[in-house]
This record gives sequence, structure tokens and C-alpha cells, in this order.
Amino acid sequence: MEDANSNFAQDLIASMTEAAAHARGDATDAREHVIEVPDVRAIREALGLSQQAFASAYRIPLATLKGWEQGRRHPDATASAYLSIIARMPDAAREALKAA
Repeated sequence: MEDANSNFAQDLIASMTEAAAHARGDATDAREHVIEVPDVRAIREALGLSQQAFASAYRIPLATLKGWEQGRRHPDATASAYLSIIARMPDAAREALKAA
């Protein structure tokens, strides 16, 4: 068990060292994942919907929608993709939900 703890500690130190180097802008093998976060309020307003109507139409919990719009939370990658679909194809998104 001691070897596993020792390996874990060494891996953790190496990871933190690489993260710090990346944060400083040094060249590393670290990968960065950027999620494009859509403007949820702008999408909703462009559709002319209240928060309640938008949440209901697209099956998004109202509290989640409010959190996104108020900046307390941000959509994850899956929710961001869904919001992008709503922005581009709102009627098709609603129809797809009705069929489900």
C-alpha cells in the first residue's frame, strides 16, 4: 500500500508542477478545453419568451435557467450544445421534444 501512496504523491506533485508551468505560460503537454458558453438571456429574448415559457418549452429547470442568466452558474458542454441548437433551430428543438 505504501508504494501506491508514494506513486500517487509523485503523480500529484508532477501534475501540479505541470499545471503551474502551464499557468505561467511555459510550454507543456497540457491540453486546454474551452467551452463556448452561449448568451442564454439573448437566446431567450430573441425568441420572445419569458424565463418560465423558455424553461417549459425546452425542458430546462427554471432555477437552472435563472442561474445561467444571472451568471451564478454556467452551462456545461452538453447544455451549451443544446442551447446552440435552440438558438439556431428553436422550432425543430421544440418538435423533437414533443416527439420524445
